[in-house]
Amino acid sequence: MKQAKEKIIKALGKIHAGLILLFLYLPIMVVVVFSFNTSKRNIVFQGFTLEWYGKIFENQRLLESFKNTIIVALTSTVITTVIGTIGAIGLYKYKFKGKGVVDALMYIPVVIPEIILGIALLSIFAIMKMPLGILTLIIAHVTFSIPFVVFTVRARLNGFDPSIEEAAMDLGAGRIRTFFEVTLPCIMPGVLAGAMLALTLSMDDVIISFFTTGPTSTTLPMQIYSMVRSGVSPDVNALSTLILVGTIAVVVITQGGLFSLIKTKITKKKI
Repeated sequence: MKQAKEKIIKALGKIHAGLILLFLYLPIMVVVVFSFNTSKRNIVFQGFTLEWYGKIFENQRLLESFKNTIIVALTSTVITTVIGTIGAIGLYKYKFKGKGVVDALMYIPVVIPEIILGIALLSIFAIMKMPLGILTLIIAHVTFSIPFVVFTVRARLNGFDPSIEEAAMDLGAGRIRTFFEVTLPCIMPGVLAGAMLALTLSMDDVIISFFTTGPTSTTLPMQIYSMVRSGVSPDVNALSTLILVGTIAVVVITQGGLFSLIKTKITKKKI
């Protein structure tokens, strides 16, 4: 009787997990399926075609917005990762006056409504008389992404053994060499995770980008949003599918080979 109850509980648990996964991934599956639809209207699947994957290169507005998205996302991710990593190490290692205030202020860009942050950034750019464009977009994306990198790297630092750094410096390594050859490899998984999070947030943002972009620097999310009223064409689904495939490939590579290589290097250094 007890075994029968356990089997029922396990079965219900699997069904529950399956329903959650279906709820999460069904919309993505719909986008992928309709990227192969012969119909221009994303209502009924009428037939299979690869036509829309070729149409992507004919839609100049879509390609231009995608190019802007990649430029802004990659640039802001690099800047955010560098600043966020340095900030996380500083907040973790050193004690100074106002540290608690700085730590608390770090949460504001995370919890504040995006529309307020967007208006605030727009006001600053207006006061500085800075023309809206790619530069203002990058600054805005760096602003709201830094806390996420700081939190991710700090979480990694909580499991970091400072005696490794002390041993390196006792053996004659300077602070800079110790950081690049000991500290950075140890926290690299956290740095990469923060960078991927910043990249995702940047590519996905609409509200803040709406307030800080110019007429010639429209990003892909904003372009798609502007197309919603008249109907999203299947070539957008095709581009979204390609981005999804690229994202999955990056995640697989990052979670697999790269992390294994980092762990191997760390192990060798410890030995």
